[in-house]
Amino acid sequence: MPETGASSSAPSRREETATRVSVLLPLALDQAYDYRIAGGMAVAPGDFVVVPLGGRERVGCVWDGPADEAPVAPHRLKDIRRKLPARPLPAKLRRFVEWVARYNCAALGAVLKMVMSAPGALESERPVTGYVRAGDVAPPAKFKLTEARRRVLAAAADGPPRPAADLAREAGVTPGVVAGLAAAGLLRAAPMTSAPAFAAPDAGGSGPELSPEQSRCAGDLVDHVRAGGFSVTLLDGVTGSGKTEVYLTAVAAALAAGKQVLVLVPEIALTAQWLGRFEERFGSAPAQWHSDLTDMQRRHAWRAVADGRARVVVGARSALFLPFADLGLVVVDEEHDASFKQEEGVIYQARDMAVVRAQIEDVPIVLVSATPSLETFANVEQGRYRRLHLPDRFAGAKLPEIALIDMRADRPPRQAWLSPTLRRALGETLAAGEQALLFLNRRGFAPLTLCRSCGHRLQCPNCTAWLVDHRREGRLRCHHCGYACGEPKVCPACAAEESFAPCGPGVERVAEETAALYPEARIGVMTSDTLRGPGAAGDFIARVEAREFDVVIGTQVVAKGHHFPYLTLVGVVDGDLGLAGGDLRAAERTYQLLSQVSGRAGRAAHPGRVFIQTFMPENLVMQALASGDRDRFYQAEAASRRAAAMPPFGRLAAVIVSGPKEEPVIAAARALARTAPDDPGLAVLGPAPAPMRRLASQYRWRLLVKAGKGVNVQAAIRSWLPRVKPKGGVRVKVDIDPYSFL
Repeated sequence: MPETGASSSAPSRREETATRVSVLLPLALDQAYDYRIAGGMAVAPGDFVVVPLGGRERVGCVWDGPADEAPVAPHRLKDIRRKLPARPLPAKLRRFVEWVARYNCAALGAVLKMVMSAPGALESERPVTGYVRAGDVAPPAKFKLTEARRRVLAAAADGPPRPAADLAREAGVTPGVVAGLAAAGLLRAAPMTSAPAFAAPDAGGSGPELSPEQSRCAGDLVDHVRAGGFSVTLLDGVTGSGKTEVYLTAVAAALAAGKQVLVLVPEIALTAQWLGRFEERFGSAPAQWHSDLTDMQRRHAWRAVADGRARVVVGARSALFLPFADLGLVVVDEEHDASFKQEEGVIYQARDMAVVRAQIEDVPIVLVSATPSLETFANVEQGRYRRLHLPDRFAGAKLPEIALIDMRADRPPRQAWLSPTLRRALGETLAAGEQALLFLNRRGFAPLTLCRSCGHRLQCPNCTAWLVDHRREGRLRCHHCGYACGEPKVCPACAAEESFAPCGPGVERVAEETAALYPEARIGVMTSDTLRGPGAAGDFIARVEAREFDVVIGTQVVAKGHHFPYLTLVGVVDGDLGLAGGDLRAAERTYQLLSQVSGRAGRAAHPGRVFIQTFMPENLVMQALASGDRDRFYQAEAASRRAAAMPPFGRLAAVIVSGPKEEPVIAAARALARTAPDDPGLAVLGPAPAPMRRLASQYRWRLLVKAGKGVNVQAAIRSWLPRVKPKGGVRVKVDIDPYSFL
């Protein structure tokens, strides 16, 4: 028991009410603690305060309550040390925190931690020292201008003063390098404004002229924004139909009403074109929220959201937990994207939680996609969500023709991956001066490296996964834990020398083959390895737009809403890749991904073509892609899920047991199975080793809870898990509505 006493409690005497409050701490705790209000201090629910916990001080939030029937004795309470100057956490956001914790079987304090993701924003703004280049000052004697120092000086040469951390980040050096240059007089210290200005977007800014269908959809959304109140609308339109311009009209309506807007996107690094369109229309950039922001940028953005200065925020899933002062509209772009599922820490589905936040805030939410999730599709069918449809591409552009290449009959040459048909199409596209995209959702050069002598496969020492050959950097990498090493000279199994060979293609290998076929072609590789951060992604996309590349070869990051007017050919190297394994959503995800990547072709005046290489052209997914009959595929997939009572027509929850040693993990998993709830509406399957049995040096076993749609799975899990007390460093976590079954 911490020195603060027991959990939040209800005072038994009237006089204690004014001196006792509950404080929730951003820790993995599912309860608040009682503290005493020091004399003269005024605190209320939502206030941020500093309190003692054990031998340390912690920042927490005054929570609603107290509510426990067993209050801590007054003499045991500890005093709140001080109240922080930040704006109180709004009551609606506190209700949202409670809802997310309850639904996802997560600790209440762990969800609060996501809200308090910029701790420095809770304190008063501190003076900041920035640095600029000090003119033509010569370096002191014996002061060597290393390459790292030159990069810092180049970064500091233009623009306003910037903090040492920002300069170091841009130059790829430590802050100590910046300090050394300042001490040498080559950088000049300069005071900075305490916070950047978040210019208000011009709600009256004009966008492009809309088509009649776009105008109809935009008008409907504007009506709902002006009326206020909670509603969920699916904006469903084919790729290239102008969905962004339609919902930006609704954004303008919310701004005109004096409200704030949240736009969630799957990957902020890939929004360069979106940001450009927004700034062109509204005259200023939106606030951004993502993991690549510096601590200072996060502080400034968090404060600006809290006090209403940041009128529009575009961000990744974590932006959902920002403290909006007056939210008026939520948009979830590419709502089907699996990136909205948070798999670490508090596990949640941001699209679904966004709907809940909009409901609590009592504002409209727009879900946007050309390939909606089956969950959203079912909600539309059941009348819970509205649907607006854009069936045609903007400005008369036509959807591309999609052809299947049967790889059983149209085989590539040995140790090659592009079929004769795709090679011919690629040659025709290049000869016409147009751009092509080759898609393979597999990073690196080869997914597997094995010994020619004995067949030994190189595996990650920390995970049940093969090491991926990244030929360009000369390393073998694990894509799960980040382990990297060079290729061994000797096989550890048979001692054969220089015997390892790459097996299968990654994007680097496809790039090598393409360069050999078309040596004059300018080739760019677009993966999460090559696009490190929004800046790098924006630069690459700008180069594609400027036609600096003839062929772009990429993974799923190329499918995320990019508009390249001269890209007319898409070749899918391995259309079957996502169909392997027993994933519940394998067919749905494959259809969505291949539809999205196909949609990159022919988005402007030049017609597009798509070729999908497959060994299973008869597969329902492939047939749906080739025919363009999306709704038929969704209906068939829904019927299959409904028959099996699988989501969205049934409920699933995963219980993952993990630990550094497998024996205690197995023991805990089996103990959980023995104590599973005895409920006729609920079945517990397992335990069984996870397909990824070892991940980042943790052994993993899983149990799967399957239930009917009306069963309160969370209540069953919350009463079940405390019956088992794992030992040996074993952890148990819950994934409600799982997306990954690894």
